[in-house]
Order: sequence, then C-alpha cells, then structure tokens
Amino acid sequence: MKTIKGPALFLAQFASDIAPFDTWDGITKWAADCGYKGVQLPSWDTRFIDLEKAAASTGYCDEILGLAAANGIVVTELSTHLQGQLVAVNPAYDVAFDAFAAPHVQGNPAARQAWAVDQVRLALTASMNMGLTAQGTFSGALAWPYVYPWPQRPEGLIAQAFDELANRWRPLLDHAEDCGVDLCYEIHPGEDLHDGITFEMFLDRLGGHTRCNMLYDPSHYVLQCIDYIDIYKDRIKMFHVKDAEFNPTGRQGVYGGYQPWVDRAGRFRSLGDGQVDFAAIFAKMAANNFDGWAVVEWECCLKHPEDGAREGAAFVTDHIIRVTDRAFDDFAGGQIDVEGNKAMLGILKERNSI
Repeated sequence: MKTIKGPALFLAQFASDIAPFDTWDGITKWAADCGYKGVQLPSWDTRFIDLEKAAASTGYCDEILGLAAANGIVVTELSTHLQGQLVAVNPAYDVAFDAFAAPHVQGNPAARQAWAVDQVRLALTASMNMGLTAQGTFSGALAWPYVYPWPQRPEGLIAQAFDELANRWRPLLDHAEDCGVDLCYEIHPGEDLHDGITFEMFLDRLGGHTRCNMLYDPSHYVLQCIDYIDIYKDRIKMFHVKDAEFNPTGRQGVYGGYQPWVDRAGRFRSLGDGQVDFAAIFAKMAANNFDGWAVVEWECCLKHPEDGAREGAAFVTDHIIRVTDRAFDDFAGGQIDVEGNKAMLGILKERNSI
C-alpha cells in the first residue's frame, strides 16, 4: 500500500487579475499559506505559464518549479481541461466553447481544433520537462447532444462518434507514451467520456492504450448515482477531491430543470459540506496503491472560495491515511514453520496413512 500525497489545490477556480491570484509567485505563496503542499497548474493560464516556452525549454520549466519550491509548493500536474474540450466539439456547442480557444482561432472550428490538439501536445512535452507523470484533461464530445435517446438515434451514430474521438486522441496518447505521461480523462457530464461504459467504449477503440487513464472525481458520481473506484482502480492516475450533494424532489431530479447551480437538486459543495463519503474513498485509494496527489477542486455555489480553499487543505490532511508497514496482528504470529503448517493441514498424517 502507498500513502497519498497532499494536500494540493487545482488553481483554475482561483486565478484572477486581483493579487495574490494574478501571478505565479503570489498564488503559490497564498496556496502554501492555506496549508497546501502542491498545486495543479491550468496550462491555459498565461499569468502562470507560457506553454510553448515550457515545451521548448527545460530551463524555463526549472524557473517555474523553482519559484514554487521557494514558496513551499510543488507542481503536481498540468491540466488541459479547456484545450481537451476543444479536441472534439459538436457544432451545437461551437459558440459556447469558442471562448476557451486563443482569439486567433475563434470562429474557425477547424483551426480551433488543430490549435487544441497542439496545446495538449505542448502540455505533454512540458509535463515531461517538469518531471511530471500525469496530465488531467477532458475528452471533448461529439455525441453528447444525443445522450438521451430521443429522438431515436440513427444506427451507427454513437459508434461513429467514438471512432472519430479515438482517432483524434490516438496520436496524443502516443505522444504521451513518448513523454512518459499518463493522460487522465476526467469522467464528466458534457464529455463523451462521462461514465464507465463510455470510457470503455473509448479505450476499446484504442486497443487498451496504456496512457489512456482516468481522473477520479467522486462528486460527479454522487450526481450520477454511480461509482467506479473499484472497477477502474488500475486506470485511476489522478484524484480531484470535490464534494457534492443530490437532493431530488417531486419537481426536479438529475436533469436540474434548467435551474442555476444554487437551485439544482444536484450541486457541488465545499469539502465536508456534501454527501461524498471521503473516509471510505481515501481508504480505498490507500488500499488500491494510489500514490498520486489528492488535489482539491473547489466548486461551490454557496461558500466563499478562499474559505473553501483553507478548509479543503485541512480536510484533505485529516483524511490522508499514512499506510501501515506491518499487519496489526503481527505480534501474534511467528516464523514460517513448514512442517508445523503440514501438521495443521493434516498433510503428514495423510501421507503416513497411505
């Protein structure tokens, strides 16, 4: 068994143009002051990283890591969630997702998709240059508008969508192999990879690619009323610690009735305020030999983010299990005694009676 590393914080929800959240030095100092040991870096945020430079220069990567280290922080992983989303976009979402891209490719779906692929590739190279072994991302979605089978889906529509999704990601996964980095897809609503079955559909088309892995976020499984931690334990290479609650009523269930987050039956909450059984999850992660980072992702429609961040660091610290190096009942055991074991099993007696 292995002890999870942490606590770490995903910076995407905290970055802003207001100090200390507007510079790499400022935000890493703040994270350390909150009690964090690591941060997950959103690779699209140019206030913190120049991704092209990081892919081209190990010296530049050393500067990023060195400044964080001077503030008591390590970089746990890079995130390409926004760029990964743009690897595959159904035309229904062209306008909604266009703002995720660089201005020079907005309004041009083909150029935007090529830009997104290049961004993920750059981030994989930058991860290698930083000595990182995992990268979080989204899969994007071609089939998501058809998630509910009404109207009836044409035969072969979903299979064709997943064939194309795998074709787009295969070269990136091969590059991930070259870089020694696991691509960890967050299994998430709005993505074609949104549950275990869809992940398997994708993985099958990739021939079980070893770099195709998962980012485990239990909040999404409270909202979907499922959990896959035991089924895919060998594919879980990243961990977002995020809470959620699901309180359906006679008027509203999993679809949410188009309501804003605060009025939805299913909503994300700050750590400890929702329904996720984190004691059980941290125990499973320890038993499953997960040795990555426990990374807080704060998303809450009620609590102030800075309060959620400080409480989250303490919450994770309290839940990390320092795994034991010996069995609790070792005191009652003894040395291996082969003959004694045979006697206990009746083996000697059986042989003597033949």
